Amino acid sequence: MATLCTPTCVIFSSLQSSSSSSSSFKTLNTGTTISSSITPFLGFSVASAKSTSPLNTKRSFKVRCCQNLSLVPDNQRWMFEQSEVNGPDIWNNTWYPKAADHRHSDKTWYVVDATDKILGRLASTIAIHIRGKNLATYTPSVDMGAYVIVVNAEKVAVSGKKRTQKIYRRHSGRPGGMKEETFDQLQHRIPERIIEHAVRGMLPKGRLGRELFTHLKVYKGPNHPHEAQQPIELPIRDKRIQKQR
Repeated sequence: MATLCTPTCVIFSSLQSSSSSSSSFKTLNTGTTISSSITPFLGFSVASAKSTSPLNTKRSFKVRCCQNLSLVPDNQRWMFEQSEVNGPDIWNNTWYPKAADHRHSDKTWYVVDATDKILGRLASTIAIHIRGKNLATYTPSVDMGAYVIVVNAEKVAVSGKKRTQKIYRRHSGRPGGMKEETFDQLQHRIPERIIEHAVRGMLPKGRLGRELFTHLKVYKGPNHPHEAQQPIELPIRDKRIQKQR
């Protein structure tokens, strides 16, 4: 593991000529001047020190070494002992979450009352929490979202004339098997399907989308069988989600 045990002060001297391609610096503890065409101490945090004199043209820096630094590049190995050079690859430390990291994690359960809420705005809020886009650790290819319970699905609202003009179509797969019904007709027949159809259209198309769709639980009426999960109220930031009467 490559670490600097004590803080090291380094002075970078200002360049005398603009045509010179190398920068020289001098360490305070050894007094040795070393020239390099690249920035020295790459990978360490460098803090600028205050100038002691306004006439001083040198710039002083304090190098602070971080913990768990290792695998120093070849152009920096002269700064460390041989035993400190080898270690894990810290220059390729990007962590990308996988499905196994979240498969057995405890997911949050939300509940929302659909009474007098605009269908599209409600569906977009539900889709955001099912996908996990509200999380700082959101990853598009991983199931990271929560479960959402929707109650009173038969009381969801739409704007304008969509109750009579919005058409839902389905096909049996046989000739002449196209069926059409309006929003009002489907709400009286299967009110849960309206919210399911809206949310499904906002989820990914494919295997991940089919898995995320199982996180949506829609029920007619105020009751649901998920009391054991202790759902909390779904946070809604859209102020226009409630239909104005």
